[in-house]
Amino acid sequence: MAKKLCGTNYPLSICFIVVNEFCERFSYYGMKAVLTLYFLSYLKWDKDLSTAVYHAFSGLCYFTPILGALIADSWLGKFKTIIYLSIVYVIGHVIKSVGAIPTVGNKDVHIALSMLGLILIAFGTGGIKPCVAAFGGDQFDEDSMKERQKFFSIFYMSINAGSLLSTVITPVLRGDVKCFGEDCYALAFGVPAALMMVALAVFIFGSSLYKKNPPQGNILLQVCNCIGFAIKNRWNSSKSAPKRTHWLDWAEDKYSKRLIEEIRMVLRVLVLYIPLPMFWALFDQQVQEDSAQICTSCFYELQFKYQKQFSGNLLSYILWIMLNALMILLFVPIFDLIIYPLVSLCRINIRFIPFLCRYPSVNCSARPETCDSLNLGLLDFGASYTFILLQESGTIVAKRMEDVEANNVHIAWQIPQYVLLTAGEVMFSITGLEFSYSQAPTNMKSVLQAGWLLTVAFGNVIVLIVAEGAGLEQWKEFLLFAGLLLGVCVIFSIMAYFYTNNDPEQLDKIFLEDSRWDEDEDDNMKKKNEEIQLNKAGKSTRL
Repeated sequence: MAKKLCGTNYPLSICFIVVNEFCERFSYYGMKAVLTLYFLSYLKWDKDLSTAVYHAFSGLCYFTPILGALIADSWLGKFKTIIYLSIVYVIGHVIKSVGAIPTVGNKDVHIALSMLGLILIAFGTGGIKPCVAAFGGDQFDEDSMKERQKFFSIFYMSINAGSLLSTVITPVLRGDVKCFGEDCYALAFGVPAALMMVALAVFIFGSSLYKKNPPQGNILLQVCNCIGFAIKNRWNSSKSAPKRTHWLDWAEDKYSKRLIEEIRMVLRVLVLYIPLPMFWALFDQQVQEDSAQICTSCFYELQFKYQKQFSGNLLSYILWIMLNALMILLFVPIFDLIIYPLVSLCRINIRFIPFLCRYPSVNCSARPETCDSLNLGLLDFGASYTFILLQESGTIVAKRMEDVEANNVHIAWQIPQYVLLTAGEVMFSITGLEFSYSQAPTNMKSVLQAGWLLTVAFGNVIVLIVAEGAGLEQWKEFLLFAGLLLGVCVIFSIMAYFYTNNDPEQLDKIFLEDSRWDEDEDDNMKKKNEEIQLNKAGKSTRL
């Protein structure tokens, strides 16, 4: 009997899983918070190359979950997969931190270590991503369905709590702490590495409490062979052959009915997921982490350039970046405790507003003796200025002319949009995690979690294709994605209406009874054979 948490129906083991996820997300988002700026200011890459590598890394992190899921469900099991890939994750962080130490080799060495570290991090974070969520769901018994649903909400809150703290802390560590005579990127990457070590240690510490389901063999090979055999058998069948209710039934000649039914369940869910990347494509237009990353990098790049913080604006800017994560932490309990219960009883595009930014001084290289520094005053992002340098009383003074006015709409007007976006994320993302787990067969839990995460990856791919290929203005992109998502909502609603709910636990019971019946039949046949042999032996003795 699994130990329960403080008299509740929650298993004690989920505490270690939630803390592990919080530390891992802190590690991941903390590293990403300064990654673009590291490319620009430390490796001296241009903006295009930095953006390309950043997006390639982000995409790889969402395509590698399928690899981790296959390893977990087919070979090592979820527990060992999380541990081994977490070790790879830690090694990647350490290599990335070492690559940020100026005294370690030259620029080529720094680039090589950075790329190697990022590749290992991508395989580590992507590989454990579907396994941790599915492993957490495995800890609950059949009579704890409501608790399991709430677990995925708590799990998602831990993700955003880690993201919230790390996105603020690591840039401050990089800018405020100096090492080797410059900004300390080694520390900014080293702190996430330490948090990942803590995550691994916490997960291992709770190993004696975990419920560990063993892997079921090479499930990927079985699935591929079964699908291939069904297609081949259907293609080669004669017209007089009896019809089957489903095309996978053509594999019954070689494969068990249970495997065929499990594959049918997984394919049914994956087909349902086909339209979903469009949600993430639209969601990423306004609150994607990449946009916040680029804005944060630009903000700190100016700070790096002028070696001073922008008075009064850093706090407001950080708070705005934190808005989405803060709302998620607020909305998850509201939806779980108030909105969803009420619904069950009833049965029933705006760009970022620029921040004001004061440039303390700008160096003038014409005549250092008369032009030491220039105070440009308060400048608005989004505006355009022309400065005329005049000499007054022996010093150079900058006279400003505003060519294009800044946007004077208050930034608070974006809060209603963020409320709706965050509410949509809470309902969509948490429900998707729980749905992927509940609809998956026992031996394919991680695989279906990886399928859910692939919708995020393909959503990012759609954004890149449209952004790079179409070359539309920003408001037109917003309108295009909103229109596409509206069409997808109609299509998905029709698909969901005809979707047949999977019940993996009922499937286990049915085939368990069948296996017992088969065993009883085998026992009866053995007894009859033994009786026949005894009768023959008796007759031969009498003869």
